[in-house]
Formats: sequence, structure tokens, C-alpha cells
Amino acid sequence: MKRSIYMLLITILALVFAVVHASDPSPLQDFCVAVPDANAGVFVNGKICKDPKLVKPEDFFFPGLNKPGSTANPLGSNVTAVNVNQIPGLNTLGVSLARIDFAPYGLNPPHIHPRATEVLFVLEGTLVVGFVTSNPGMNMKNKLFTKVLNPGDVFVFPQGLIHFQFNQGHSNAVAFAGLGSQNPGVITIANAVFGSDPPISPDVLTKAFQVGNDVIKKLQSQFWWDNNYP
Repeated sequence: MKRSIYMLLITILALVFAVVHASDPSPLQDFCVAVPDANAGVFVNGKICKDPKLVKPEDFFFPGLNKPGSTANPLGSNVTAVNVNQIPGLNTLGVSLARIDFAPYGLNPPHIHPRATEVLFVLEGTLVVGFVTSNPGMNMKNKLFTKVLNPGDVFVFPQGLIHFQFNQGHSNAVAFAGLGSQNPGVITIANAVFGSDPPISPDVLTKAFQVGNDVIKKLQSQFWWDNNYP
């Protein structure tokens, strides 16, 4: 009995440890304004701190998020990122922001954020959004959760899951996203699979997608657009 309780406690502690370390680390001081990478001289998991005596209000400031980004691209969308690379003062604080502009029928294509959960707020227009689960069992493998969002609606995309946003309307749409990391990262699925450098072997992709070699080569030969997601 004692052994069972002991093992249970060890398991709970391991789970707590895993959860605590699954997001950006908690700050140990008021702020740690990031030094630009080119001037850092060392590489750490995050960015090193500027001397607090040299910190300025501008280190916590970003202007112009009210201005729409250009959607004149094949995706019809544009993401204006506001993460630690735009606001050095976000370093160690574990949050960031993005504005997403959509032309009519514009798409923010299927992608993941390896380091952040995303909360999306629709300001203008109508968006079809969704995310796909992994394979947790209970008949939930690759299950799509999707919803039509209107102005004022909010939707959450869990960390690390494939998700997308599509403007199904005839007018422009605007959304803002809050992300639970100072540097959430992004992996756009199509770009990563068919636009990797160097290319993934067609032998791998033909077997993975169960299509002919000609289809894979055509996909790998086209330009994969980046809509500037953080």
C-alpha cells in the first residue's frame, strides 16, 4: 500500500514538473529586456538581458498595430507579429501578440506553434477556424474542431496542434491573436513538407501521401508563400 502511494506521488510530481516546464520560464526579476541577437555573443534558450540601467520605455513599445498589413499575396492574408523580436521587453514574460489581416477568401494556412497556445479574437468579418487533435485515443484521432466566428467572437487553439483561419466572406476580415510565448514559432505545414531546404526525398513523400512521384515533384517545385507569421 505504501509503495502504491509512493509511486502515485512520484507520478504526480513528474506531471507537475512537466506542466511547469512546458511553457516559457517564469521571470526571476522585473524585466529582462532582450539584447539584439547580433550583439549577444552567446546563445541561450531565449535572449540575454540588457543592462537594466540602459533600459528605455521604447524597449516595451510597438507602434502601428492599427494599420492593416498587405494581403496582396497568393494566400490573401498577412500576419503582423509582435513578439520578442519586435518588443525586446517581452523577453522572459511569456506572451506575444499578432494582427492577422484577410482579404476576401484569404487563408492563414494550416500551421502549428510549437511553443504557444493561441487565443484568437475576431474584430471584423467572418472567419472559419479550426484545429485538429493528435491521437489521444478514445476515438479522437485527428478530430477536427471547427467554428464560424463573427466580430467579438474568441476561439482557442491548443499549443502544438495544427490550426487554420479562413475568411469565407466577401469583405476583409481582421483578427488579433494572443500567444502564450514570447517567441511562439510557427511551422506552416505545406511549406515545411514541400518547401524544406534541402528538399525531403520524394521517396519519403510519395509513400507518406500515397501519390505519384510526379505530384510530389510538382509540389516541391512551386514557391511556398510566407505570410510573415511570428
